[in-house]
Amino acid sequence: MAEFVQLVIIGLLAGGVYVAVGVGFGLVWGVLNIVNLAHGALVIIGAYVTWQLFTAFGLDPFLTLPINAVALFVFGYALQRGVINRIIRAPLLFTFLLTFGINLIAVNVLLLIFKSDFRSVTPSYSGQGLELGTIVIPYIRLASLGIAMLLAGGLAFVLNRLRTGLAIQAVAADREAAQLVGIDLRHIYAVTFGLGAVCAGVAGGLIGMIQAITPTAGEPYTLQAFVVVILGGLGRVSATVVGGLAFGLIEAFAQSIPGSGSVFANAIAFGVLVLVLVTRPQGLLGRLR
Repeated sequence: MAEFVQLVIIGLLAGGVYVAVGVGFGLVWGVLNIVNLAHGALVIIGAYVTWQLFTAFGLDPFLTLPINAVALFVFGYALQRGVINRIIRAPLLFTFLLTFGINLIAVNVLLLIFKSDFRSVTPSYSGQGLELGTIVIPYIRLASLGIAMLLAGGLAFVLNRLRTGLAIQAVAADREAAQLVGIDLRHIYAVTFGLGAVCAGVAGGLIGMIQAITPTAGEPYTLQAFVVVILGGLGRVSATVVGGLAFGLIEAFAQSIPGSGSVFANAIAFGVLVLVLVTRPQGLLGRLR
């Protein structure tokens, strides 16, 4: 029983990171109809911002997250307004190619600046955890789960309570009708992409405290964000939360199988994704369109 509880805890804590990565990816996909292949690059940029502030100024990693959010919002807003918006209504393949190109440029710029060395964010409490008998809950991962839930809750609040969020939902529902009632589509597109970048930046800061980072370390998170959004269901923040936690649990239990490695665990997780797609194409909590 203790081993089962420990696996559940590990899965939920890992799922918190997937939630933080997935909510921004799902927002951009649901509103702009862009599968952002540069999302992993935005995640790793956030990780490097945290690392730089921690090493240069000794700032606590968790205190760097608001700076991450502001910096990534400005970067994401400018990137969408200046580049991506030029092909916003082009076929999906064009946005695929453009965001893939942006990802390559971002990764290579990071390689030029930081090289390919592994970097780690190791505050004094790194490696410590809450011990409940034989069950151990790492402090950083526990805090990361809480921050991921706050991030998802904050995004849901913005979308459902603030004027800008309601405008984003109106554009997602019917962009022509939204434009007719006076909504500035270019601004809302850029704000949406900026919010997605905020989520990616915060997720990157959390990831930088959990694992060593390199400029190419963000690429797997693009795929994982895609899986999380599909698993939970596109179009709802709560669905992405469920998808992220479910993916973390599936991965944790798959890795507990004797003789299985991370590759085998990922194969099981993606197998469950295929099963969900076959039996419930809209995801666990998604809505059919």
